[in-house]
Amino acid sequence: MNDPALDALLLPFNDGTLPPPRDAAFLGARDGAALRRWLGGGIACEQEFRPAADALQQAGIDVVPGELQPPAQFATVLVLPPRQREQARALLARAIRLASPGGRVVACSANTAGARSMQDDLAALAGEVGVTSKHKCRVVWTAPLPSITPGGVLDAWSGLDAARPILDGRYLSRPGLFAWDRIDPASALLVANLPADLTGHAADFGAGWGYLASELAARAPGIQAIDTFEAQARAIPVLQANLATIASRMPVRIEWADVTRGMDRSYDVIVSNPPFHADDRADRPELGQRFIDVAATSLRPGGRFWMVANRHLPYEATLQSRFKSVRVVAAARGFKVFEALK
Repeated sequence: MNDPALDALLLPFNDGTLPPPRDAAFLGARDGAALRRWLGGGIACEQEFRPAADALQQAGIDVVPGELQPPAQFATVLVLPPRQREQARALLARAIRLASPGGRVVACSANTAGARSMQDDLAALAGEVGVTSKHKCRVVWTAPLPSITPGGVLDAWSGLDAARPILDGRYLSRPGLFAWDRIDPASALLVANLPADLTGHAADFGAGWGYLASELAARAPGIQAIDTFEAQARAIPVLQANLATIASRMPVRIEWADVTRGMDRSYDVIVSNPPFHADDRADRPELGQRFIDVAATSLRPGGRFWMVANRHLPYEATLQSRFKSVRVVAAARGFKVFEALK
């Protein structure tokens, strides 16, 4: 797939502006021809989003487990920062800590995804930076860095993406997750309409920090087990914390997974507020349509799929084609709640 940010990130190495990225780390790594050109120099790739991690591995590129942390050090640290500002600042701070003395950090963002803010943030951490633009993206790099002295902005930003209590301490969450510090209105509408007679083995597709799964368990006493699937690895620890009470009274499975790849087990109930945006914030209704396909395949006969979505998205035809019956349970604030029966 076309990846302008990846292509732009590696442009300063391709044109000789910067020395080749040898002994490098790549935070937020994504597969592409621009990356493969430089793999021979040794690049430790880190990726917490499961579809992107799977794409790297399918291309034969190893993905490091978890997050790279000091005392590991690298001559070059490449970064494709996320859109969320606190998460991005914490990632840039970690990149600075991972750079060896004399090493440098090189980062890139699309102009529509906070490129100017990313440039200002890297300069706040490392001083004067080099800049170039290409493919409607901005590439920013530090001068060779001295040994890092703890303190100041670096320390302050390093913890910006840490897990923290939200909603008066009822839940734990962290920046970078969907609706990380609030209950989004679509999920709230779905929860308000979940019936108490749901029973059996349930699953939450795209569980985020765990709101739907926790509310399903609270509202439907007939639920006997819950499996949760979430594509962002950073959500897994907070999911474990938020579902710990439920796990004390029923089996709870928490899995770092790409739902669109399908399931290897079946369920009586599936709930979901599926994603529908790409990194550039463009609508990707095919994501939600694939969630519907996987739900239809994963439900047992008589199983029930409860889903909420923006009402402008073209999901009803997909639901009608995959399920025995479909009804709109609620429509409010631009969202629709559906119940579909296998």
